[in-house]
Amino acid sequence: MKILSAGDLHGDIGLVKKLAAKAEKENVDIVILCGDLTEGDEKTDNIIGQFLKKNKKVLIVPGNHESPATADFLAQFYGIKNLHGYSVRLVDPIKDHNVFKNVGVFGCSGVNIGIHQITDKESYDLLKKGHDYIKDADIKIMVTHVHPSGTKMERFTQFFEGSKAVRRAIDKFQPDIMLCSHVHEAEGLEERIGKTRVINVGAKGKIFEV
Repeated sequence: MKILSAGDLHGDIGLVKKLAAKAEKENVDIVILCGDLTEGDEKTDNIIGQFLKKNKKVLIVPGNHESPATADFLAQFYGIKNLHGYSVRLVDPIKDHNVFKNVGVFGCSGVNIGIHQITDKESYDLLKKGHDYIKDADIKIMVTHVHPSGTKMERFTQFFEGSKAVRRAIDKFQPDIMLCSHVHEAEGLEERIGKTRVINVGAKGKIFEV
């Protein structure tokens, strides 16, 4: 299963068109957007629609530039899934075997700054709620906007503290992959927390296979 993930779009339709074209060219199965889709709840037009025109499935979480309500609106309007406190199962046939690989994706914003911030307890509880439904998945992917605390990417900024709740969720649930954005300066950075591959996907996006 091939996935394109990106974040920090900030309503840039030109950027979104490039990402949608990349998703089509690389024949990805699903697109995961890690928040800051809009610019202060503005510039929502065609942010999701560009991917749907390419017949791509889309999952989102809100960032600090849009409210969970705006993310819910986008999800309902476009018929996609907002992962904020929820999860989905993606089933992909393993070609060389007559079995199916079960991929579970769960998430929340994890936002700890600005007017849309939520508490550490709420962030952790939302991640736990989503994880509980896919905890038996063969591969688990956790999606947030904010990066975990105590990571290399946290050192790239003096303004944005990593989320202790997100770090706690990684330590507890041990997802195979954790996706975030938020710190623009750390775009593309990958590191490990235990068994978890932590990726700051950034605005340029990251393609990977599971």
